[in-house]
Amino acid sequence: MRFSYQVGMCEAEHYVPLARAAEAAGYDGVAIPDSICYPQEASSKYPYNKDGSREFLESVPFVESLIAVSHMAAVTEKLRFATFVYKLAVRQAAVVAKQVQSIQVLSGNRFDFGIGISPWEEDFAVCGVPWEKRGKRFDEQIDILRGLEGGDFFGYDGELISMPANKMCPAPSAPTPLLIGGHADVALQRAARVGDGWMCAGASMEDLRGYIGRINALREEYGTADRPFKVYTTGQDAFTKEGIEQLESIGVTDVIIGFRNVYEMEPDKPLEEKIAMLNWYAGEFINQ
Repeated sequence: MRFSYQVGMCEAEHYVPLARAAEAAGYDGVAIPDSICYPQEASSKYPYNKDGSREFLESVPFVESLIAVSHMAAVTEKLRFATFVYKLAVRQAAVVAKQVQSIQVLSGNRFDFGIGISPWEEDFAVCGVPWEKRGKRFDEQIDILRGLEGGDFFGYDGELISMPANKMCPAPSAPTPLLIGGHADVALQRAARVGDGWMCAGASMEDLRGYIGRINALREEYGTADRPFKVYTTGQDAFTKEGIEQLESIGVTDVIIGFRNVYEMEPDKPLEEKIAMLNWYAGEFINQ
């Protein structure tokens, strides 16, 4: 089992000391949430909390996640970083490809790119991207990320996205792992078909077992079962040795540890308290 500490939705000056503390404590990585804005009016529902509301995000600080990754990677040596998850579907694929390639080159390939489709129609409206056919657009964006990373000329002529042939330099020395987020069956299918892993935003052990079982069956069906595959999930079940062992037994490879229930609008804690808590967890469960 690998352990990542969640950094984000906090004051900007917390990022560097938390990343340094997590590395010193023995964590394998840091996970960073992603959000662009908080709309004044919204009708979309959030699928990962009890009531579908998004009020828990109002006035919560969000440093842009790829910038946050590069900021923390610059002051660490071993930590891997993962976006959990980056709303790729509302961004421009070629620009994102350049950003991700730059992160990999500067960090020494220490980035797992967790990507997904925003559940909020308002994100698409703010970014000027159509809400319709968002899944198809996301699939084409994944093709573009893969194609532009090879270092050769690559063009694309899809149903929704057309891009003249171009190449980007410097290219990373290893492919960027693309981890697909989402609980809907179409997301599980996409993770099994084209992903290097899957990210779960939180589920009961029983539901998580079902999701992973479904992905494994799909990987057999698609002929992708022989490829390395990561499974990230939140760590509510990872605060006992037995819970960690159970997560491992069902196929979880990476658990994300946090100490704040944002969904319940729990306020952020002082930096010193957060460092003490991450050190406590490392002493209890990581460095054994």
